[in-house]
Amino acid sequence: MSKIIDTIIGSVEDKKQWRAIEKRAKSLPHDYRIAYNEIKHYLWTSSGITTIDAFRVLIDLFEDSAANGRKVLEITGDDVAAFCDELVKGEKTYFENLRKKLNNNIAKKIGK
Repeated sequence: MSKIIDTIIGSVEDKKQWRAIEKRAKSLPHDYRIAYNEIKHYLWTSSGITTIDAFRVLIDLFEDSAANGRKVLEITGDDVAAFCDELVKGEKTYFENLRKKLNNNIAKKIGK
């Protein structure tokens, strides 16, 4: 039954972890909070990632860096998009699922 629920609405545990990450993000200093929210938007709209692992890494990095008095752009660099792309490099993406589905559909339809 829980597998059906997870399929329909997503993992309850993932939702709890996401809420915890978001709560931690609200505690970041102002500049870090701005960067986190912009990066979050960029990643959700452009990367196709299917897990929240990158956000765990990001929030840990931002908390540690803020605690050490570093500026957010010292961490991300001026090209924040490149930082984001590197952050999710190697992560499982929705695009991989689409590619796999395309290849399987064509192979199936042409009898391969």
